[in-house]
Amino acid sequence: MKATITALLTSALLTIGVPAANAQVSIQNLQRHSGVTISGTIRSVVGNDFILDDGTGQIIVDAGPMRHHQLNLQPGEQVTVTGKYDDYDFDAFTITRSNGEVIFIRDPQGPPPWSGGYRRRNSASQSSR
Repeated sequence: MKATITALLTSALLTIGVPAANAQVSIQNLQRHSGVTISGTIRSVVGNDFILDDGTGQIIVDAGPMRHHQLNLQPGEQVTVTGKYDDYDFDAFTITRSNGEVIFIRDPQGPPPWSGGYRRRNSASQSSR
C-alpha cells in the first residue's frame, strides 16, 4: 500500500511539472522554486540588478548589493543564472558567463551575507560579555 501511494505521488509530481533542482526553466514558466536555472541576454544593468530576456519573457535578476561585490555585467551579454524566483524578481545564487566564468553571489541556504545576520549575531555575542 505504501509503495502504491509513493508511486502515485511521484507520478502526480512529475505530471504537474515540478522542476528538479537546477532545471532549466523559461522565464515565462517560472514558479517559486529554489535552485532554478534561467538563461538569456542581459538587456539593461543598474548596479548589480539586471534585466534578463530569454525570448519568452523578461525578469529582474537581483545579484545583491554593490557594497557586497561589484559585477561587471554588460547589456548584450549571454548568461545563465541559478537562483530563486520570488514573484517579483529572481534572486541569483550564481551567474555563469558564456565563457564559462562562474560568479558566486550567495549560498542558496540561509540569509544572504549582506542581510546583517552575522553582525546581529556578532553584536549579540559581544553584548552578552
